[in-house]
Amino acid sequence: MKIAVLSDIHGNLEALRACLAHAEGEGAGMHAFLGDLVGYGADPVACLGLLADHAAKGALLVRGNHDEAALGGLCEDMNPVAREATHWTRAKLGSTERDLLASLPFMTRRGDLLFVHAGADVPEKWEYITSCSQAAHCMEAAQAAVTFAGHVHQPSLFFAAGSGAGRFQPVPGVPIPLTGRRRWLAIAGSVGQPRDGNNAAAYALYDEEERMLTFFRVPYDHMSAARKIIAAGLPERLALRLHKGE
Repeated sequence: MKIAVLSDIHGNLEALRACLAHAEGEGAGMHAFLGDLVGYGADPVACLGLLADHAAKGALLVRGNHDEAALGGLCEDMNPVAREATHWTRAKLGSTERDLLASLPFMTRRGDLLFVHAGADVPEKWEYITSCSQAAHCMEAAQAAVTFAGHVHQPSLFFAAGSGAGRFQPVPGVPIPLTGRRRWLAIAGSVGQPRDGNNAAAYALYDEEERMLTFFRVPYDHMSAARKIIAAGLPERLALRLHKGE
């Protein structure tokens, strides 16, 4: 089974549709959505409706910090732009969308795979995994052959190395064999708000049988997504981030 791993959608319908179409073309038979389904973007309801359809077909979904904030928590810890977007998102969600977000676990497993938004130790603390030491701690806590996470918005791949971890910067479109001799931690990047200087949407595809992981970047109509943000009255900064990928 090929599993499309998509994280940090952030209410960006154009980016989500583009990644789903690309994953279908690559033969994805299953999807895993790693949280931050809403927040920042102008289409939280439409995105959640699309994700609910995939959940009904067996997709895995976990909760992110922006999903938690949309339900009423964490907002005070956010920067002003994120806080404003959270209040806007809360006002847009109905009971159906809120029930979906409330039903999401902080992490979930499939065989020897673990899916989580942030760190696997205490996922509800929303730790950003940006260093090899944090990655080593996450992999040890996960006790999984491969852990998939998001939250950071920049694709990367860590592997267990002795008592620590090493880091590998993936090249989009180039398959990477994940040998069973090591534990792995894949940061999928962001579908809806990339922050690595590349405004193309990011996702990853994992082939369970071949144990091959491929990171992809998918161009999408970011101009339309940005115009929606402005028209909705959300902070202009959020639209500029889609243009610049930062």
